[in-house]
Amino acid sequence: MKRFISIILIALPLSLMAQNASIKINTDRVIGDIDPNIYGVFMEPIGRSTEQPIRNSLYGPLYDPSSPLANADGFKTDYIDAMRELKITNMRWPGGNYMSSYDWQDGIGPKETRPVRKDLAWGGYEPNLVGTDEWVKLNRAIGSENVICLNLGLGDINNARYWIEYCNVKSGTYFSDLRAKYGNPEPYNVKYWCIGNELDGYPWIIGYKNAEDYCKIGLEAAKALKAVDNSIKLVANGSSNYEATGIWLEWNRKVITAFTGIADYLSIHRYWHNGLSEENRGDYYAFMGEPAMDFEEKICAPKAQVEIAKALYPEKQQLYLSVDEWGAFGPGIQGILANAMCLNSFVRHADFVKMANYTMMTSILSTDMAPDRESRGTFKSPLFYVFKLFTNNCRGKSLDTYVQCDTFSAGRFKNIPYLDVTSVYSEDGSTIYINVINRHKDKAIIAEISNGGAAQFGNKAHINSIEGSLEEFYTYDRQNEYPPKEKDIDVKNNKITYSFPAHSFTQIAIKVK
Repeated sequence: MKRFISIILIALPLSLMAQNASIKINTDRVIGDIDPNIYGVFMEPIGRSTEQPIRNSLYGPLYDPSSPLANADGFKTDYIDAMRELKITNMRWPGGNYMSSYDWQDGIGPKETRPVRKDLAWGGYEPNLVGTDEWVKLNRAIGSENVICLNLGLGDINNARYWIEYCNVKSGTYFSDLRAKYGNPEPYNVKYWCIGNELDGYPWIIGYKNAEDYCKIGLEAAKALKAVDNSIKLVANGSSNYEATGIWLEWNRKVITAFTGIADYLSIHRYWHNGLSEENRGDYYAFMGEPAMDFEEKICAPKAQVEIAKALYPEKQQLYLSVDEWGAFGPGIQGILANAMCLNSFVRHADFVKMANYTMMTSILSTDMAPDRESRGTFKSPLFYVFKLFTNNCRGKSLDTYVQCDTFSAGRFKNIPYLDVTSVYSEDGSTIYINVINRHKDKAIIAEISNGGAAQFGNKAHINSIEGSLEEFYTYDRQNEYPPKEKDIDVKNNKITYSFPAHSFTQIAIKVK
C-alpha cells in the first residue's frame, strides 16, 4: 500500500500537491466585539445620463416605479429582499463625490415640483426623485439604519443643521413641520451623520479643504448638529487621498487630534484596485497579496494614531473606524476572495473597526452580459453567498487566531501567508466560525486546527466552501451552481484537519461545549 501511494504522489504534478499548515484559535483570547454595523452598504447615484428618464447606479437598477419588481415606493424588491436576507444593518447615502454639490432640500416635497440639477461629480442630471423621505422608506423596507452624509463641500453648516431638524425634531419648527406636511409626522431619528465626504481629495472632490480648514468647519458643524440633536453619532472625515508623500497620515493625525471626544468615528475609504501597483496588474499573486496587505495597512495606521490620541487625552472618548466606502472588483473567483479578505480584515480588527459600507449595494447582486439581461433580472453570484456567510454568522466576538503556513511576496510586501484566517465566537456562545481564504493559485493546503481555550470542540464541524475556476465568469443561467458546497467532517481530539482547496473561501462552523 505504501508503494502504491508513493506512485500516486509521484504521478501528481508538483504544483497540485498540498502544503501543510497550522491554525490555532483560543476562545479565551478575545480581540473585541464584532459590531453588526460592519455589515453596511453604500449607495450613490453615479452616471452621466442627461436624457429622460435618467439612468445611473440608482435610477433604473434600484429605483424604477415602472418595473414589475417595484414596491409601492418605487424600489425593486429583488434588492430589498436580498439585503434582508443578508441582514444588512445600515446604508450610507446619498454619496460619495456626488454629495459635495447636493442640496437635500431639492429632494423633498411633491416629486413633480422637485428641480433637476446637474451632478457636478459625475456629469449627469439628478432628477431628485429619490430624496430624504424615499431613502428613509428604503431603509425601513430593508430593516437597516440610515447613515446620512452631509455636504461640507459646497454646502454650509446651516443647511446641514436644517437637515437634522427635518429628520429628527418631532414638531414645532419650520423643517419638522415641513416633514409632517409632506406626510411624515413622526421624526426619523437618524442616528449616524457623516461630516462631509473625501474632502482631502483635491484631485477630484468639489469643495476640497486642507486638514486645518476641514477641522475648523467640521468642529463648528459638530457643535451646530449636536445643538439640534445631542443624541446623534458623528463620523469625521478621514483620509481617502493616499498619494505617495504620506499627506494622508498627516491629515488623519490632525483630524484625530481635533475630533477625539467630539466625533464617534473616523471614516476612511479604500478600494482593492487602488492598493495594486500599476506594474503588477494582471498578476494573480500581486492581486491576491498586495492590496490585501495595503488594506490592512490603511486600518492599522489610523489605529496606531488613535492609540496615541488615547494616551494624550485619556479622559476623552476615543474614535473608532468607519470604513464607509470599500469594495474589491476583480475577475471571477479572484474578486470574490478579495471581498472575503476585506471582511476578514474587519473581523480581525473588531476592536477598532466598528462600521463599514460596501460599494455599492446594487453590486451585491449580479447581472450578466446576455442581451436580454434586463428582462431576466439579477441573480446571486458567489459574492452574495460570501457576504451571507459573514453577515449571518460572524456576529459575536472576534478571537485571536494564529496561522503558520508558507508565504509569498507581492510588490513591496513580503512574507504574506497563503492562508488568511479569522475566527468568531457566536453571540450565544454555542458556535465558533472559522473563515479561511486559501490564496494559493494552484495548491490545496492541509491545515490542523486546534483550540487552546476552555471551550471544547464538538464532534462534528460543518463546512461551507466557495470554489471556482480562475477563468470562470458568473452567468444567470448557472446561478444554481453558486451556493456554497456543504458537508460535515469529524472532529477528533479537539482538532480538525481539513484540506482547503486552491483559490477558495471556506467557513467552518463548530459547535462548542
